[in-house]
Amino acid sequence: MTDSKKARSPRKILIFVVAMLLLSGSLRLGSVGIAVASSPTDTEPSTGSGATLECVTDAETQELMALLRDRSDQVTEVEATQAQRQKDLARAEAELLENLNKLEIAEARLAATIQRVDGASSNDISRLTSVYESMKPKDAALLFEQMSPEFAAGFLAEMSPSAAAGILSGLSAEKAYAISVVLAGRNANAPKT
Repeated sequence: MTDSKKARSPRKILIFVVAMLLLSGSLRLGSVGIAVASSPTDTEPSTGSGATLECVTDAETQELMALLRDRSDQVTEVEATQAQRQKDLARAEAELLENLNKLEIAEARLAATIQRVDGASSNDISRLTSVYESMKPKDAALLFEQMSPEFAAGFLAEMSPSAAAGILSGLSAEKAYAISVVLAGRNANAPKT
């Protein structure tokens, strides 16, 4: 009998293990059924550890779409404003460059005119200086006596020293002194190297 009890023992154990597995399986299937039956509905929020799912109604969807359209319209308007500003800036820059070119051309013309006038003025002064040098010193001194000391000093500085000396000797002492002071001080403020 001991042999038959030993043979039954593993069999009984095997039957017991199978019964336990079946019982465990049925309990699990029962808990799944309970879980499915108690799942949250569309109006109840889920309180589990996972992410919550909410149903969105058509009215909420329409409201969201309206907000997105408004935002899109605002962005489009801002982009259009920025594009117009860029066009305005480009136009202003082109006008500025055009005006700058016109200004440079006008400046070049003015410089040429000034150079021509300075040349003509210099020629006139040289010619007048030659006339005063060729005059008799007493006659030239009568003219220089009537000139302001600064004006007379400009002519005398351009003359040869002998012609300037002849004219200065024919002037009154006060006038000759005033012209000499102007001549001596002409380069007083010039930088010294």
